[in-house]
Amino acid sequence: MPKKRKALTKTVKRWSSDDEQLPPKLSRVKQSEMPPLLCFDSPVSLFESLIQPMDREVFFREYWEKKPLHLQRSDSSTASYYQSLFQLSDLYSLCSQGMEYYRDVNVVRCTNGKKEVLNKEGQVKSSVLTKYLSQNKATIQFHQPQRFKDELWRIQEKLECFFGALVGSNVYITPQESQGLPAHYDDVEVFILQLEGQKQWLLYTPTVPLAAEYSVESGDRIGSPTHDIILKAGDLLYFPRGTIHQAKTPAGVDHSTHLTLSTYQRMSWGDMLLDVFPSLLCDSSKTDISLREGMPRRLLILPGFSTTYTSRRLASVLRSLADEMETGKLGVHSTHMKRDFIMNRLPPYSQQLLTPCELLCAYLYVFQHYLPDEAPELVVLVLHSLKNQRESHMMGGLCVEEEERDISRFPLSHLQALRQLQKAEHLAVAQLQLPTDEAKLNLVLALWSESLLHVL
Repeated sequence: MPKKRKALTKTVKRWSSDDEQLPPKLSRVKQSEMPPLLCFDSPVSLFESLIQPMDREVFFREYWEKKPLHLQRSDSSTASYYQSLFQLSDLYSLCSQGMEYYRDVNVVRCTNGKKEVLNKEGQVKSSVLTKYLSQNKATIQFHQPQRFKDELWRIQEKLECFFGALVGSNVYITPQESQGLPAHYDDVEVFILQLEGQKQWLLYTPTVPLAAEYSVESGDRIGSPTHDIILKAGDLLYFPRGTIHQAKTPAGVDHSTHLTLSTYQRMSWGDMLLDVFPSLLCDSSKTDISLREGMPRRLLILPGFSTTYTSRRLASVLRSLADEMETGKLGVHSTHMKRDFIMNRLPPYSQQLLTPCELLCAYLYVFQHYLPDEAPELVVLVLHSLKNQRESHMMGGLCVEEEERDISRFPLSHLQALRQLQKAEHLAVAQLQLPTDEAKLNLVLALWSESLLHVL
């Protein structure tokens, strides 16, 4: 008879920010020399310290997606900490690391209400940037500084946990009596941190509230400003997407440096509907024969395609789908939005790893896996951000495609066990809902090798 295997007594837990030691495959990053004024205990505490003394609940009730907020800070400690996040000298230092125009740096100037791009080709030299600032009165726009500045990585990774959405950033350095961009509005929620000098901001009533795309607005459309604000070092300014704005550095100020933190791009209910509706319709058509019935002949080529009959038929289908969603008969599943967030967010800052309350450190995605000459097989993908590349964060085409990543695949029979691990802080291996000890151990070892589990 085969020897009896010892009972499974090991317990596993997911990594959290309370752990004193790091997973073996993650390295520790050197702390910023400037003691932080922000609280990194949790995503909530980070955001609350960012907007202090404003109360978080008041902010989301009265300002978020509604109106601008200007927080003035007169203490020198906040100004010093903000300056440590990024300053002009940092940009000069980074020029030695192969910064390139367009990819990393834009040189822009607002002339007669229009944006003028002054970029050269190739690598950026600090001496040329100095001339742009002093002689051309141009603004230097530096893309995604969190790729190089550890404290910004630390801040933005926590904010991505807090919002459950990607958080990008840009630095703008503008000489005195100069403006980099014309009046425009953005498709993101914006938090401005004034790092050096001062900047005057003019805000206007949105022509497209909660805009879904960027657009420049002409002077004859924007009217008079609703806010005329001078941001000083240590100040913070928030305004919702769609808020028309323009900014310039006042006279007597050598230069202004500010950081723009942006989030909630394509995070509306309309975007969610676009994401879930195709799979929702596909699932429903499997059980509802009326969705599989053919349309009347020649419907697509007849004049007046949007007939009363067509509109009523489609409206009836939508009402039926809504009823099934509301009663729970039809499940709603995000197809792309969750996956895009997990695969493109920042990797965890080494001492501030993801915790269960900060969303899920892994996203389970069930899909059909096709093998040559075989029927499609349902498998479970485990997607996580531990191996995401900080250097490509928010850099568009530089992101690693899903097919090129080392993604863990498991049989559909492992789905319940994986969900157990998602929900539990600690879990004995023997409690995993899998049929054999071997299957349980193999699953735990696979996740441990990805630094997703810690053996107690």
